[in-house]
Amino acid sequence: MDDESLIKEALHEARSAFAEGEVPIGAVVARDGQILGRGHNSKENLCDPTAHAEILALRQAAQFTGSWRLTGSTLYATAEPCLMCLGAALQARVGTIVFGCEEPKFGAVRLLARDSIVKAGNHALIVRGGVLAQECAEILRDFFETRRP
Repeated sequence: MDDESLIKEALHEARSAFAEGEVPIGAVVARDGQILGRGHNSKENLCDPTAHAEILALRQAAQFTGSWRLTGSTLYATAEPCLMCLGAALQARVGTIVFGCEEPKFGAVRLLARDSIVKAGNHALIVRGGVLAQECAEILRDFFETRRP
Protein backbone atom coordinates (compact mmCIF):
# COMPACT_ATOMS: atom_id res chain seq x y z
CA MET A 1 0.00 0.00 0.00
CA ASP A 2 1.27 3.47 -0.85
CA ASP A 3 0.96 6.70 1.14
CA GLU A 4 -2.29 7.75 -0.54
CA SER A 5 -3.93 4.38 0.14
CA LEU A 6 -2.95 4.53 3.79
CA ILE A 7 -4.12 8.13 4.18
CA LYS A 8 -7.43 6.93 2.69
CA GLU A 9 -7.56 4.33 5.47
CA ALA A 10 -6.96 7.14 7.97
CA LEU A 11 -9.76 9.11 6.31
CA HIS A 12 -12.06 6.14 6.89
CA GLU A 13 -11.22 6.45 10.59
CA ALA A 14 -11.84 10.21 10.45
CA ARG A 15 -15.32 9.55 9.04
CA SER A 16 -16.00 7.26 12.00
CA ALA A 17 -15.00 10.07 14.35
CA PHE A 18 -17.31 12.47 12.51
CA ALA A 19 -20.21 10.04 12.86
CA GLU A 20 -19.54 9.82 16.61
CA GLY A 21 -19.50 13.61 17.01
CA GLU A 22 -15.72 13.73 17.46
CA VAL A 23 -13.33 16.03 15.62
CA PRO A 24 -12.75 13.97 12.47
CA ILE A 25 -9.10 13.03 12.57
CA GLY A 26 -8.03 9.49 11.80
CA ALA A 27 -4.75 7.61 11.92
CA VAL A 28 -3.22 4.27 11.02
CA VAL A 29 0.15 2.73 11.77
CA ALA A 30 1.60 0.50 9.07
CA ARG A 31 4.78 -1.42 8.40
CA ASP A 32 5.66 -3.13 5.13
CA GLY A 33 2.18 -2.38 3.80
CA GLN A 34 0.40 -4.06 6.72
CA ILE A 35 -1.82 -1.98 8.99
CA LEU A 36 -0.82 -2.62 12.62
CA GLY A 37 -3.17 -0.19 14.32
CA ARG A 38 -6.03 2.22 13.68
CA GLY A 39 -7.57 5.04 15.61
CA HIS A 40 -9.79 8.08 15.43
CA ASN A 41 -10.33 10.94 17.82
CA SER A 42 -12.30 9.74 20.83
CA LYS A 43 -11.70 12.45 23.42
CA GLU A 44 -15.37 13.16 24.01
CA ASN A 45 -16.58 9.56 24.09
CA LEU A 46 -13.74 8.33 26.31
CA CYS A 47 -13.55 11.51 28.42
CA ASP A 48 -9.81 11.33 27.83
CA PRO A 49 -7.72 14.29 26.68
CA THR A 50 -5.09 11.89 25.32
CA ALA A 51 -7.50 9.93 23.12
CA HIS A 52 -6.20 11.42 19.89
CA ALA A 53 -6.34 9.32 16.72
CA GLU A 54 -2.56 8.93 16.59
CA ILE A 55 -2.25 7.83 20.22
CA LEU A 56 -4.99 5.23 19.82
CA ALA A 57 -3.45 3.90 16.60
CA LEU A 58 0.00 3.67 18.24
CA ARG A 59 -1.47 1.82 21.25
CA GLN A 60 -3.25 -0.66 19.00
CA ALA A 61 -0.12 -1.20 16.92
CA ALA A 62 1.97 -1.84 20.04
CA GLN A 63 -0.57 -4.36 21.30
CA PHE A 64 -0.75 -6.04 17.91
CA THR A 65 3.02 -6.39 17.63
CA GLY A 66 3.61 -7.13 21.30
CA SER A 67 6.17 -4.34 21.54
CA TRP A 68 6.10 -0.63 22.22
CA ARG A 69 8.97 -0.30 19.77
CA LEU A 70 7.39 0.30 16.37
CA THR A 71 10.70 0.62 14.55
CA GLY A 72 10.32 0.77 10.79
CA SER A 73 6.66 1.68 10.93
CA THR A 74 4.90 4.73 9.54
CA LEU A 75 2.22 6.76 11.30
CA TYR A 76 -0.38 8.09 8.85
CA ALA A 77 -2.67 10.87 10.09
CA THR A 78 -5.26 12.96 8.32
CA ALA A 79 -4.00 16.12 10.03
CA GLU A 80 -0.60 17.27 11.21
CA PRO A 81 0.05 15.70 14.63
CA CYS A 82 0.15 17.80 17.78
CA LEU A 83 3.12 17.91 20.13
CA MET A 84 1.77 15.05 22.27
CA CYS A 85 1.26 12.77 19.28
CA LEU A 86 4.61 13.69 17.78
CA GLY A 87 6.24 12.86 21.12
CA ALA A 88 4.44 9.52 21.28
CA ALA A 89 5.62 8.65 17.76
CA LEU A 90 9.19 9.48 18.75
CA GLN A 91 8.87 7.39 21.92
CA ALA A 92 7.50 4.48 19.86
CA ARG A 93 10.50 4.74 17.51
CA VAL A 94 8.24 5.26 14.48
CA GLY A 95 10.36 5.79 11.38
CA THR A 96 8.09 8.12 9.39
CA ILE A 97 5.05 10.33 9.85
CA VAL A 98 2.87 11.05 6.82
CA PHE A 99 0.00 13.48 7.26
CA GLY A 100 -2.70 15.06 5.17
CA CYS A 101 -3.47 18.68 5.99
CA GLU A 102 -1.59 21.13 8.16
CA GLU A 103 -3.08 21.94 11.55
CA PRO A 104 -2.40 25.64 12.15
CA LYS A 105 -3.53 25.74 15.79
CA PHE A 106 -1.90 22.67 17.33
CA GLY A 107 0.28 21.09 14.63
CA ALA A 108 3.82 20.55 15.85
CA VAL A 109 5.55 18.70 13.03
CA ARG A 110 6.28 21.65 10.75
CA LEU A 111 7.48 23.68 13.74
CA LEU A 112 10.00 21.07 14.83
CA ALA A 113 11.05 19.52 11.52
CA ARG A 114 14.35 20.48 9.98
CA ASP A 115 14.74 19.35 6.37
CA SER A 116 11.75 16.98 6.81
CA ILE A 117 13.33 15.30 9.85
CA VAL A 118 12.39 15.57 13.54
CA LYS A 119 15.15 14.58 15.97
CA ALA A 120 14.92 13.79 19.66
CA GLY A 121 17.72 12.16 21.58
CA ASN A 122 19.20 9.45 19.41
CA HIS A 123 16.04 8.97 17.34
CA ALA A 124 14.99 10.80 14.20
CA LEU A 125 11.89 10.41 12.09
CA ILE A 126 11.08 11.49 8.58
CA VAL A 127 7.97 13.61 8.01
CA ARG A 128 5.93 14.19 4.87
CA GLY A 129 2.84 16.35 4.74
CA GLY A 130 0.25 17.25 2.15
CA VAL A 131 -0.87 13.76 1.13
CA LEU A 132 -4.53 14.12 0.10
CA ALA A 133 -4.48 17.43 1.96
CA GLN A 134 -7.64 18.76 0.34
CA GLU A 135 -9.73 15.71 1.29
CA CYS A 136 -8.34 15.75 4.82
CA ALA A 137 -9.06 19.46 5.24
CA GLU A 138 -12.58 19.13 3.78
CA ILE A 139 -13.78 16.67 6.41
CA LEU A 140 -12.56 19.00 9.16
CA ARG A 141 -14.16 22.01 7.49
CA ASP A 142 -17.46 20.13 7.06
CA PHE A 143 -17.43 19.07 10.70
CA PHE A 144 -16.87 22.56 12.05
CA GLU A 145 -19.43 24.07 9.70
CA THR A 146 -22.05 21.80 11.29
CA ARG A 147 -20.90 22.94 14.75
CA ARG A 148 -20.70 26.68 14.07
CA PRO A 149 -23.79 27.88 12.19
